[in-house]
Amino acid sequence: MRSASLIREARLRAGLTQTELADRTGRDRSVIARWEQAVVAPSLETLLELVHACGFDLPLELVAYDDARVARLQKNLLLSPERRVRRLLTAVEQDEAGG
Repeated sequence: MRSASLIREARLRAGLTQTELADRTGRDRSVIARWEQAVVAPSLETLLELVHACGFDLPLELVAYDDARVARLQKNLLLSPERRVRRLLTAVEQDEAGG
């Protein structure tokens, strides 16, 4: 997920306008708008500050990179949306039956 989407989602979930978020962080509203439109990207520290100002946390942790996961995602993207939904429903049904 891109920083623009994270900022916008955090702000909207907090019920804040761009102006209110700007006031909370001491930034201009136009800067908030530019970040949300992905015209520019904030530093990681600024992104965390914005998310915190909305009342959320964005935990970061290092995890091993999984090439197999990327390959699976790429393979699934070749399937039709209907086929992907069928696979998802089958997996959910199997989880429910086993759990």
